Amino acid sequence: MASSKAEQFLDLTTMVSGRRTGVTLEDVIERFEVSHRTAQRMMRSLEDRFPEVEIFSDDDNHKRWRMPGGTVRDLVNITADELASIDLGIVHLKRDGSVVEAKMLESLREKVISMIPRQRIARIETDHDAILEAQGFVARSGPRPRIDEEVAGAIAEAIKACRVLEVEYRSMADKASKKRLLCPYGLLSGLRRYLVAHEPADLRKNAIKTYRVDSIVSVRLTDQYFERPDDFNLQTFANRAFGLYQRDEEYGEVVWRFKPEAAIQAKGFLFHPDQTEETMEDGSLVIRFKASGHLEMAWHLYSWGDRVEVVEPKALRALVEGHQRSDFPSTP
Repeated sequence: MASSKAEQFLDLTTMVSGRRTGVTLEDVIERFEVSHRTAQRMMRSLEDRFPEVEIFSDDDNHKRWRMPGGTVRDLVNITADELASIDLGIVHLKRDGSVVEAKMLESLREKVISMIPRQRIARIETDHDAILEAQGFVARSGPRPRIDEEVAGAIAEAIKACRVLEVEYRSMADKASKKRLLCPYGLLSGLRRYLVAHEPADLRKNAIKTYRVDSIVSVRLTDQYFERPDDFNLQTFANRAFGLYQRDEEYGEVVWRFKPEAAIQAKGFLFHPDQTEETMEDGSLVIRFKASGHLEMAWHLYSWGDRVEVVEPKALRALVEGHQRSDFPSTP
């Protein structure tokens, strides 16, 4: 087996061993960018070399392969690049205010390092430090919200255990904080962190709103439990917004037209997961998607100066009108 093939096979065994629900041929095709036939050959080789491989069909009648944990533990080679990626992830989580998740990843990093033979640690750490320095991410500065670790910890526990939270929350419209009971469904991270939750006191059926985590003054885990709706999907909910904040009355069709001189740069952006784009005869680029969050859209559009036109919605067009500068030396 050639060296590259051997590395690919080791990556495959690690992948199958590391996924409790097993892997499908489609997973292998996507991960290794191979044809369906090559993926089949790879899985046959796996079956031949590891008799303990379990083959089964899932609820959708897809064939899956699964291996007992620890099967390839002694074969796994942890690299400096992989350790550096973990550290970059920790830094990124801390910058986003995800202090609980950052601590968990730090704990995982310690467990990973404990598995590395001592004779390899010194060489890995040297390469690891060089990689981090080259990335330049660790020293990156910039504004970010301050998150209370006690609040973050309580939210994480409430989401995991489906426990009702009692919070003192002060919205932008409130002069003083108010006590609220919230059923937390998840968190959205960006420049700020938002808690996605249902407030039972809200008389609207199944009303789900976002709450700024940095506006939570205090928090208490109650002894009450709730059931998360089966039809709720956090990603689907997040896709209803351009950024993080949502207003139901703003949700609708969004159409932006970028001038020809900005079209190439605009093509390098994914403005929304569900966007469509169309290049016009004059070279301009039209972006379409559905979302709410006009204020966050306006903040982003400002950075493009007068190189973008808001076609729809009218409310957003009125919000940015008169604020589109022509003297910005570059686009985002």
